[in-house]
Amino acid sequence: MSERRLGAALRGRDRDAYVLSTKVGRALVPTPDRAAAGESDGHGFMTPATHRREWDFSRDGILRSIEESLERLGLDRIDIAYLHDPDDHWEAASTTGVGALVELRDQGVVRAIGAGMNQSAMLTEFVRRTDVDIVMVAGRYTLLDRTAAEDLLPLAAERGVAVVAAAIYNSGLLSREEVPADARFDYAQAPDALLNGARAMAEVCARHGVTLPDAAVQFALRHPAVASVVVGTRTAEQVESSVARHARDIPEALWAELESAR
Repeated sequence: MSERRLGAALRGRDRDAYVLSTKVGRALVPTPDRAAAGESDGHGFMTPATHRREWDFSRDGILRSIEESLERLGLDRIDIAYLHDPDDHWEAASTTGVGALVELRDQGVVRAIGAGMNQSAMLTEFVRRTDVDIVMVAGRYTLLDRTAAEDLLPLAAERGVAVVAAAIYNSGLLSREEVPADARFDYAQAPDALLNGARAMAEVCARHGVTLPDAAVQFALRHPAVASVVVGTRTAEQVESSVARHARDIPEALWAELESAR
């Protein structure tokens, strides 16, 4: 559904005016009987159960996935293709999965290839052992979680692999000026220690005339290996606020003070 909607929105636009990424690694198997019965997706998506997802990092699976994505998008190429959450599928993802993406890159069907995960350790192995151009690390390089700085970021900088930092709000914990008691971290209720840490950072930000989400957006971009950050958005207003947060002038002194607040 996302690809169909995005393809419709991009139709008629200059293809060189935007960078488009998608993910591979799960085959979409039609389930018309479930959809006809009125069942919902059941995996957190508000869509009818027209398909089920099955892990597939085989060569044929990757090639088919890209072909189907191009058909839904109405395009002839994809800029970035990520292997999606291969945590339990290292052997296939790092061999046939990467191999198929390399083929597609050589053919010009995709421009850059990589992997996207919620952990930094395996992404580091992709950078070390395979010919990836880019990786997306979710939640592991933020104001509150610097895990990727210990392994992934140094190696990526050394190898010239771009890093996209996603989940920079850590599931919402860093997304508001004032941190509420029910704030979430990694899709669950944030523990007290992290709530207190986020609140201490929010106070520091306020003293410098900026907000916690302003700092959250700009923090990862300060690292030379980070090419971009990903922010979730549901409305036009959220798009505008994200752009404003990125443009906010943040004094250098804030970053040093934030380190002491962790």
